[in-house]
Amino acid sequence: MAYTIFEKVMEKLSFLGAGPKIARIMLPWLALTIVFTIIRKDLFVFSEEGSRSVRVAGFIVLGSGLIFYFITVRGLLKGLKETKLMTTGGYFLCQNPLYASLILLVIPGIALISNSWLILTTSVIGYLMFRLNIKSEYSELERVFGESYLKYKSETPEFFPFPIKKLF
Repeated sequence: MAYTIFEKVMEKLSFLGAGPKIARIMLPWLALTIVFTIIRKDLFVFSEEGSRSVRVAGFIVLGSGLIFYFITVRGLLKGLKETKLMTTGGYFLCQNPLYASLILLVIPGIALISNSWLILTTSVIGYLMFRLNIKSEYSELERVFGESYLKYKSETPEFFPFPIKKLF
């Protein structure tokens, strides 16, 4: 049976990484916070007076997060197809730009649009789940890419996209 390059890479790397482990807690939490916000909006609002400006800011943050996420997915798929460690695009900024875009931009954008601090707690839960589950993904990357991954890992921020070492 003939394998494509993509299928060979998938034998080496898990396409979804730690994502399902993070999502199995984060997504139900997000759903609960949205339901509670709908039921008791008065308890969870950021701001009564500035709700329109808060929503506008939310759409900007959400839109930025989604753009960053999809550009990064495109780069990741290219890297998987070429069996290449991605170090450009979102991966230049941090080692985990897909998780970072969701946790730092998409979820806060949804929270701002909904004018709900409760929804924002999903970012905290997501980050905790990221910290608990990411080690297996790192082991896999080290096994597949070896020294080049270790060098990238030492030079690139893990989660927060501020590549100070690379810029200076």
